[in-house]
Amino acid sequence: MSSYLKTKLQETRKYCPDWEYIDTVKIPYLIGGSADLSPSTKAYLDNYGEVQKDSFKGRNLRFGVREHAMGAIVNGIAAHKGLRPYCSTFFVFSDYMRPAIRMAALMGLPVIYIFTHDSIMVGEDGPTHQPVEQLESLRMVPNLKVIRPADEEETKLAWKEVLKRTEGPTALVLSRQNLPHLEKCRGIKEFSRGGYIISHKEKEAPQVVLMASGSEVSIAVKVNLILKVNGITGRVVSIPDREEFLRQEKRYIEEVLGPKDALRVVIEANTGQGWYQLLSDSYYTVFMKSFGKSAPGQQLADCFGFTPEKIAQKIIQLCQGRGV
Repeated sequence: MSSYLKTKLQETRKYCPDWEYIDTVKIPYLIGGSADLSPSTKAYLDNYGEVQKDSFKGRNLRFGVREHAMGAIVNGIAAHKGLRPYCSTFFVFSDYMRPAIRMAALMGLPVIYIFTHDSIMVGEDGPTHQPVEQLESLRMVPNLKVIRPADEEETKLAWKEVLKRTEGPTALVLSRQNLPHLEKCRGIKEFSRGGYIISHKEKEAPQVVLMASGSEVSIAVKVNLILKVNGITGRVVSIPDREEFLRQEKRYIEEVLGPKDALRVVIEANTGQGWYQLLSDSYYTVFMKSFGKSAPGQQLADCFGFTPEKIAQKIIQLCQGRGV
């Protein structure tokens, strides 16, 4: 198990001591590696050696900077059966392996993709390394499960969903930046349904429903606090797997999203056309509508409007315009 993953799981145990570790010793058939980016994606099994010529005792594969070949190799391993392969790279480079991803989905191969550096918050690497359209485009691939967790607790639950899946590939989409642990209501038990209410139960019907995935959920939580100070009742909904959430029964979706006359807000630092399926007549979206820029992550957040203060200010203006 990588030292990074071990640290994250230790953090999870602190908040959820009754949960078990994901232990690679208990998954002896897990094997994989990255496109020469293990120090960045942390997708390396520290307790095991590397697969080398004439030596197959290890469980780490060095694919090199060849994303499409990496995707093809893990497809072959999965098709052979007996091993559960994963591969990893920066999210923006998923474009290079798209044909292999599509074939895995088409063939129903249980490949695991670990994509990191999932938004413009990559920062100074600039727009060539900042994914903008990749998240939405991968959600459109049939039979590809896309999960974008918001903190260490959701990441562990995401891994459980990944390991349960046997009929197709899963993309685990992770951030580069550190994210805070999010205090959650009991709705976390519904994580496997793709979306759930993360904020605590409101005393009255929410006037604003904030939806987000991944690192933007923590932004939504801060926005909700600002709204509360300004007398506006809000609700935060984490949707790590939007397509799974859309497959739920209508009653559950309506229960999570609340009243249709509430202002529905979506915050996602990527393009977000598919989110319109969850919006009502009254909505506000905070998406990327262009490529990013080269600058520190926080400066980019301010430039493109992904700060709690800017989002909350706009929502307050919209609520005042509606007479809320």
